Amino acid sequence: MAYEKRDVDNEKSSMIHIINMIKNILPDYIEIIEKRYNMLEIISLLEPIGRRNLSNKMGLSERNIRTEANILKEQGLIEITSEGMNITKKGKDTIENLKYIFKELKGLKKIESKVKEILGIKRVFVVSDTIGDKKLVLKLLGDAVSNYLNEILKDGAVIGVTGGTTMYHVIEEFKAPKQNFHNVIVIPARGGVGKEVQYQANTLVQKLSDKLGCNYKTLYTPDSLSENAIQSLKNEPSIKEIIELIPKIDVLIFGIGRADKMARRRGLGEDEVRYLLEKGAVSEAFGYYFNEQGKIVHEISTIGINLEQFKKLKHVIAVAGGEEKTEAIISISKLNKELVLVTDERVAKKIILKYKEDVKNEC
Repeated sequence: MAYEKRDVDNEKSSMIHIINMIKNILPDYIEIIEKRYNMLEIISLLEPIGRRNLSNKMGLSERNIRTEANILKEQGLIEITSEGMNITKKGKDTIENLKYIFKELKGLKKIESKVKEILGIKRVFVVSDTIGDKKLVLKLLGDAVSNYLNEILKDGAVIGVTGGTTMYHVIEEFKAPKQNFHNVIVIPARGGVGKEVQYQANTLVQKLSDKLGCNYKTLYTPDSLSENAIQSLKNEPSIKEIIELIPKIDVLIFGIGRADKMARRRGLGEDEVRYLLEKGAVSEAFGYYFNEQGKIVHEISTIGINLEQFKKLKHVIAVAGGEEKTEAIISISKLNKELVLVTDERVAKKIILKYKEDVKNEC
């Protein structure tokens, strides 16, 4: 295994050297690679997609898109039909093979390493947001989570999932793995938050289990309840079963929420939201509101995974996109150093900038 890893490292090192030479000798060629890679990725995520729509997404003229599309078609990377452009298997393979090179070209590998160092967590994945389309970024976040989950998942595991819009896109983009996971169980890590059914943990649990071809359990209760109601519900067989499974979670996938937004989703009034913000709350997770240092500033009674259980987990995947979640990400990263963060380029750069400013202010 050591030799295999050394071979991979040497291969990557050689690749980086070649990329740097290309940058120096043929900088224009780098732009072409980036443009065509972006085209392939967008087509893959939004197929079938027409020229005009792709033109809008990429900020290029339809004429330019037509020229590039014809080249990609000639290479067997896409198909063009009356409905639009579709990616081929060769095209998908090309995207996968180019991912590492693209990250090097964009400097994303260095950004990932720096954010990992700043937050002091296990791993960081940063997706490009060059296109500037929020829905596309969410899809890329989902794709990155899918790849990592398929990398670490073992048969017999218990997967915990939370709800939310980000988690919705993560599950939507999840790719069915090649191997079977019949003995995996997917469960909601907490009760329902908000009113939109498609974003509820129960709905996402069912979708993920369908893609994995495994079993699932649901938890049909609101996340926020009185302590008396929680103690009463714990005796219900279906709820008791989930509560007993939660400490057995092997992999937790959750979206990082901003304190104010999560408070409003829970139906808190503006006075209560203002109170939380005055206390310094920037993030919410599992019924706890935290400040930027990861300290609890407020707690509510909930059904689902608790903070102590969260801190003990070895596989924790947090997903968050959008610069407005920067402080929330920093806050949550203090809770478990086994955290794997999946975020976008703008957030990552803001974390680095904030760190530099904090260091400067301390000097």
